[in-house]
Amino acid sequence: MRPGDEPRVVEVSLAADTVFSDAGVVLPPDDPREMLAHVERVLVACGPRGGPMLGLAATATVGEGPHLEQLAVHPAHGRRGAGSALLEAVCAEAAASGHTRLTLTTFRDLPWNGPWYSARGFSVLPRAAWGPGLERVWDAEERAGIGVLPRVVMERPLSPAPGADPAGTGRRRRDASSPG
Repeated sequence: MRPGDEPRVVEVSLAADTVFSDAGVVLPPDDPREMLAHVERVLVACGPRGGPMLGLAATATVGEGPHLEQLAVHPAHGRRGAGSALLEAVCAEAAASGHTRLTLTTFRDLPWNGPWYSARGFSVLPRAAWGPGLERVWDAEERAGIGVLPRVVMERPLSPAPGADPAGTGRRRRDASSPG
């Protein structure tokens, strides 16, 4: 996300929320700027040749790994692969950094939530495996009032890229057969 992208990111996030209300799901009011203030990275998808912003993927570190805080696609551009492309970009970046999983929280039964993520390699993470970071995320979401339908924590295993930096030091590992 570039510095000037925030207004459009907010617009896309709020527009994506209308999909919930259109399905009869009443969520508490949301200000995407609050999410933007605490995430570490926001990837955006734009149309061809600098066209309109289609969607966004926002991530933060939870525990010791990446957590998908929000994946949102503007409804006018939905069901055309932008969400899948953003998700795969997040997974590729996380794997390139040496991470072995990506986590998220989502509504269990809404077709564009739990089932959609399941079809893309995510599975429900049992509470005993959450750790303190995911417990804090869950508690914060409960306090925010978004538990209007059953929710789950999910994870997707990642295969770190060869030479990835598992400790996040900024230095890539070298294969024993690599020069130098």
